[in-house]
Amino acid sequence: MGKSEQNQVREQRLAAKLRENLKRRKDQAKARAQGETPAPASVIDQAATDMGTDKKP
Repeated sequence: MGKSEQNQVREQRLAAKLRENLKRRKDQAKARAQGETPAPASVIDQAATDMGTDKKP
């Protein structure tokens, strides 16, 4: 796999993660607007870990 192909695969993977994140945030906003409780922090932490953005030591 060439470097440009690797970049393209990476871009696709990142785009998919961004779409998932946007959907999750929209769902959370919708739940808050309806008066429901948002997802527990552990679910959000797991999503951050899956995306490689976990900032815990």
